[in-house]
Amino acid sequence: MEAHHYTVELNWAADRIGILSSPQLRNQIEVATPPQFPKGVEGIWSPEHLFTSAVSSCFMTTFLSIAEKSKLEFSKFSCSAKGTLDQIDGVFAMTEITLEPVLTILNESDRDKALKLLEKSETYCLISNSIRSKVILNPTIKI
Repeated sequence: MEAHHYTVELNWAADRIGILSSPQLRNQIEVATPPQFPKGVEGIWSPEHLFTSAVSSCFMTTFLSIAEKSKLEFSKFSCSAKGTLDQIDGVFAMTEITLEPVLTILNESDRDKALKLLEKSETYCLISNSIRSKVILNPTIKI
């Protein structure tokens, strides 16, 4: 497979706020310093939110691909994610991402298969494999 490239543009708007866009996409995203930092802004996506979202959305898209190839029948998928920002040796870092997917399957007989596919999805998630943060998977499977 050849390399893929993703272009993102960031333009400062005012104060601690910027606008993310991509010539490859339709939507823009307003980003800002999170409110826990000096001059941070409430209610706007932060780099920390985007980092956590990248892991969560990659996990989902990886799962969807693996589930399709494995012919797993399910009716619903959702995933809560919590990113932890901590200071280590005086440097801030996203140290941990906890993923809490909830998967609703159609047949009880698929429970073990579903759990294995969720675990496999975390293992093969390219964003999880590209970061130093610890990724924790806490799945829930419903019928």
